[in-house]
Amino acid sequence: MKYEMVIGLETHVELSTESKIFCSCGGHSAAKEPNDCVCPACSGMPGMLPVMNKRVVELAVTAGLMLNCEISRYTTFDKKNYYYPDLPCAYQITQLNHPICTDGCVSVKTSLGERDIRIKQIHMEEDAGKLVHDDATNTSLVDYNRTSVPLIEIVSRPDFRSSEEVITYLKKLKSSLQFAGISECEEGAMRCDVNISVRPEGSEEFGVRTEIKNMSSFEAIEKAIRYESQRHIDAIEFETEELVQE
Repeated sequence: MKYEMVIGLETHVELSTESKIFCSCGGHSAAKEPNDCVCPACSGMPGMLPVMNKRVVELAVTAGLMLNCEISRYTTFDKKNYYYPDLPCAYQITQLNHPICTDGCVSVKTSLGERDIRIKQIHMEEDAGKLVHDDATNTSLVDYNRTSVPLIEIVSRPDFRSSEEVITYLKKLKSSLQFAGISECEEGAMRCDVNISVRPEGSEEFGVRTEIKNMSSFEAIEKAIRYESQRHIDAIEFETEELVQE
């Protein structure tokens, strides 16, 4: 039996701003040493209220226009609650119900021809901190410099059918964002979550989905898609394991 992949992407892009999204600390490239670019607001001190960075909105709208999106006239922020050591507030400020951009489209051309990839939305949010794991001492250190650095998350529809389409799309995204001065897209400033499932060719139903998170190189993404799609096919064909959404 022939199978096809169904892939959707969530691409996180750190914006090229001089300050963070909700405070006056320096942006992505400002920090020189661990925790030297942190203030009471981005470190989650009680009573510190966020103040919106206007430049973040301008860059998000620019990205939306480049990707043929509708720009929302009404937009809101939401708190996404979860506890993790690199998130000092125990919540992330993001956009769920009313994102800044919706319903875009990117055309990609591969060996199989030209196809349109639909963009579900682009939303603004703050980044989390960074955990540094020290194997020598068996400890994890927390660097809050990246906390509250502004991001846009570009969410596609599940329109990709091959790793070639995924990489072509990401390369086009990277060059466009760099050209417009929206992001450097280097040194972890562009990270991708890949949602992948497989299904019999011709089927309209989605298979069981796996999300592969936080990858920052095209090579890693391509390898992960190749491995995970084969794992799913083996599970369906040979019952090597029971697939679960994970």
